Amino acid sequence: MNRLFLPTLIAAALTLGLSACSSTGTPKAEVQPATPAKTGTAPSGAATSGAAGQNVTGTQTPSYTDERMNPSSPLYHPSVYFAFDRYNVEDKYRPMLQANSNFMLSHPDLKVVVQGNTDARGSREYNLALGQRRAEAVVKVMELMGVPGPRLEAVSFGKEKPRALGDTEKDYAENRRADIVYSDQPGYTEHLQ
Repeated sequence: MNRLFLPTLIAAALTLGLSACSSTGTPKAEVQPATPAKTGTAPSGAATSGAAGQNVTGTQTPSYTDERMNPSSPLYHPSVYFAFDRYNVEDKYRPMLQANSNFMLSHPDLKVVVQGNTDARGSREYNLALGQRRAEAVVKVMELMGVPGPRLEAVSFGKEKPRALGDTEKDYAENRRADIVYSDQPGYTEHLQ
């Protein structure tokens, strides 16, 4: 009798154990990543296995519907930085500007405002003019890359919208920039106020 009872006891214990692990009631909603998802693509440099969207450790890798949200995309940091008292666009920014120009060409409904900024040194009037020249330089490069001029606008904030608030050379360098802001992003109409 012991031989018959033992397999039955094991089967009952396994059944109870498995039923305790399963969920009952309404299934919970699956947690989504904080960034939008795009099927079939992972950030560049992510190692993926045979299953789409999973890396070699089996965890889910984020993917993006809008490459502007992808930290490894050249669209993620759309700012051009300038040397002190300069407004020429350095060659190192051309790949980022080409990526933004291509994005504009593939999204004909979008417009861009390029916001020119300066560091805190100099008069308000001088910095507004320098910020404008910086913004116009970026617009000119994007026009040369094929973006129609009416979809691009150059504005200057001068020294009024600093990104870094200190007075070190590092802070000044962070503020000498032109930012590309798309019409579907916050801050696009900020220059109209």
